Amino acid sequence: MTTTSIPRPEYPRPQFVRDKWLNLNGAWQFEIDHGRSGKDRGLHTEDASMGQSIIVPFCPESALSGIGNTDFMDAVWYRRTIDIPADWAGERVLLHFGAVDYHAEVWVNGKSFGTHRGGYTAFTFDITDALQAGSNTVTVYAEDDLRSGLQPRGKQSGLYHSHGCDYTRTTGIWQTVWLECVPQSYISSFKIFPDPENECVHLEAKLNGQTKGLQLVCEASYKGRPAGSAAVRLGAMSARVTIPVSEVHLWQVGAPELYDLKLQLVSTEGGQAVDTAMSYFGLRSVQLDGMAFRINGKSVFQRLVLDQGFYPDGIYTAPTDEALKRDIELSLEVGFNGARLHEKMFEPRFLYWADQLGYIVWGEHANWGLNISNAQGLAQFLPEWIEGVERDFNHPSLIGWCPFNETWDDGRTGSRQDNEVLRIVYETTKAIDPTRPVIDTSGNFHVITDIFDVHDYDQNPETFKARYESLRTGEGEVNASFPNRQKYTEGLPYFVSEYGGIWWNPGQTDGKAWGYGNRPTSEEEFIARYDGLTTALLEHPKMFGFCYTQLYDIEQEVNGLYTYDRKPKFDPAIIRAINTKRAAIED
Repeated sequence: MTTTSIPRPEYPRPQFVRDKWLNLNGAWQFEIDHGRSGKDRGLHTEDASMGQSIIVPFCPESALSGIGNTDFMDAVWYRRTIDIPADWAGERVLLHFGAVDYHAEVWVNGKSFGTHRGGYTAFTFDITDALQAGSNTVTVYAEDDLRSGLQPRGKQSGLYHSHGCDYTRTTGIWQTVWLECVPQSYISSFKIFPDPENECVHLEAKLNGQTKGLQLVCEASYKGRPAGSAAVRLGAMSARVTIPVSEVHLWQVGAPELYDLKLQLVSTEGGQAVDTAMSYFGLRSVQLDGMAFRINGKSVFQRLVLDQGFYPDGIYTAPTDEALKRDIELSLEVGFNGARLHEKMFEPRFLYWADQLGYIVWGEHANWGLNISNAQGLAQFLPEWIEGVERDFNHPSLIGWCPFNETWDDGRTGSRQDNEVLRIVYETTKAIDPTRPVIDTSGNFHVITDIFDVHDYDQNPETFKARYESLRTGEGEVNASFPNRQKYTEGLPYFVSEYGGIWWNPGQTDGKAWGYGNRPTSEEEFIARYDGLTTALLEHPKMFGFCYTQLYDIEQEVNGLYTYDRKPKFDPAIIRAINTKRAAIED
């Protein structure tokens, strides 16, 4: 299979790039295992064969996979052979999975390399010791039971049919599978801490292998010009270094200046490079200042839109890298400057394009479907959330974390959320990342949060505006949506992180459409309502942002500004003119 015929051929981890890698997307053997009996039947062994073929990285529910099975699948199997390039001899070979939903086990040549639980984060196995000359067999098994209450499902439907704001499910592999060649001693991960106020960037690296006699050398450049360097001798499995920046160019919303970064492990004696990786960074700081949200010291009104990351032909997986970029461009065309990445951890390539285009985003997990009324919910949620925070930490476009969305009580038992689950996740997130604000749960029910947000789908601009008058005047109780469950704390930054959801589906006659509130009777009525709701938030002197529901339709939910196939429903210039009005809180 040539590179041009491989689906999603681009490098999957754009902030941590090495030259030696091999994309494993394309045709794999495949089998649905409704009885979870595949191990008993020996499907994990080297000589096993499977009954179907699937195109990875597309999930079997999608049209692009070639399977298109939208029923529940308790488990699925994948198998393919790989040939290791000859020039990788003597080095380590890492097998990477971008995401597998939900509980995966991986074998190479019949040897199990371990398991991973979580449908949204990457995992890696060092498979060097199992490789043999010639062809090698990789086998993947994934169990998926989103109706169990024991796994985050996000917007994947728990019923057979899609309904309301839940859509077609995703099972198994849905991001790129790839091999990477690394030396015996190599950089395994790193975190970048931009420090524009002090004209430098700090870096923490984790290392694998023998580090004696090596140093970490870091070189920053801007548009090809050297912009700073630093080196530190290694004596442990981690290192810290500060790189002074000779010319300061800030990463701004809509003006994304970026630096290239080369990281090397270099011998202290001979000076030869042992390992080389390429990355990039943006000089960007975020800060909460009273009711304002400041980026590089400037109050920026967050004109956000809800983006759920679904595609008609790929479901969770964008058909191309260009499609990821295009969704951001469509949002920018109608005047938004960012998005809540909703009920899903988006793939790193989306965040890469957000970095490149100066588009701000909030990171969120797919918590819906997970019972968090007891500590077991924490055990299921926290490990994957930590992986996601660590994975996406270095993206300048990511300006805040929101692990949970609308933590409703368990409908099956009536039990309330365990507040300790939210508190522990919040505290853990702050410990891993002290540089960004954290919202414990968007909308409800807040326990401990840096920002108080509410969801409000009132379709009447007058009553919608009046609901936030007490926040403006300081007189009376501030709207908390669920006053018996959560209270606004005076002085907390405040924003409406979901509103609108105005449905507009002219010409649809199948009766399956769904949206919030009453449908407008004309395009003019839609625009007037959109203008009234949005302007009420822009003109509020104590509101730092909004998030409109939503960017595009998804299946039966028809409240997007674009259709599911990304066609505009309205003249983009009209929506852009409303969204880009000056906000009262902006400097």
